[in-house]
Amino acid sequence: MCRKLFVTTACAAALLTLSSCSDGNPAAAPETKQTNSPAAANSSGSSRAQSTAPADRNRMVAEAVSAIHETQNALLAIDRNQREQALEALARATGKLEILLAREPALALAPVDMSVLTRDVIGDQRALEALRERAEEALEEGRLQQARRLISDLASETVLSVSHLPLATYPDAIKTAAAQLDRGETDAAKATLQTALNTLVVEETIIPLPLSRAQAALNEAKRLAEKANRTDAENRRLTSLLGSARQEIRLGQSLGYGTEDDMRQLLAEVDQIEAKTGGQKHGRGFFDRIERLLDKARQSSQPPKKDA
Repeated sequence: MCRKLFVTTACAAALLTLSSCSDGNPAAAPETKQTNSPAAANSSGSSRAQSTAPADRNRMVAEAVSAIHETQNALLAIDRNQREQALEALARATGKLEILLAREPALALAPVDMSVLTRDVIGDQRALEALRERAEEALEEGRLQQARRLISDLASETVLSVSHLPLATYPDAIKTAAAQLDRGETDAAKATLQTALNTLVVEETIIPLPLSRAQAALNEAKRLAEKANRTDAENRRLTSLLGSARQEIRLGQSLGYGTEDDMRQLLAEVDQIEAKTGGQKHGRGFFDRIERLLDKARQSSQPPKKDA
């Protein structure tokens, strides 16, 4: 068994566009993971950002990224005992944030960075099940670290991570640091800025690849299932597509995407579709339930929400 790993960091200007697309897809609803901050996402602010024109969104992202850079410049200047340069950098950061809030007063979170990580397991289902059983046995025997090592590579997913600047707290932190620095409280100002930089909110969306591949196969199968007078080749193709979807769902089941009940229902629904479309039988609506079940399984695969 091996793992393919692909990592890419997209430019900041594309962040809000991606966020808008993912929010519009109920199968890819993001959950929020927060680091060292009590700030929580504001859905009304997010919706407000989505309604903004693309050019304005790009400018908003640029202002937020610039504010982060100026904060880092201020920290660097403090380390070099350049108090005036640090104050100037904080003034520029404050100005960027004021412009951002003037454009979008209700915006709670401003995207500043994005990463895309894809991991795909290559191996047969029997090997995956054997590893899973070994990990479960290790857990039952209290050997947590051995279980962790056994399952560390058992993932087939794309994870979209978007970092946001919390506008409810970040501007005030910059102003507080500037006041501390003006009073000569260098260490306090530095600690305030470092804390502010550590309060970026990270939203993660997990896209389980087996479920995505199953969905792609079912989409093509749906078109064939609705077609009257299919050819023999089309009937064979329909059978093959349903078989591929079943195989991917079983892989997702082995990897723990969705609950056991979710996956059992998905497999049973594939069997139902196969029965309804056997021979030359055709019709619409055969795939409605399985599409809802796939959405449910993808939702249950998302990271757990952390309490604000």
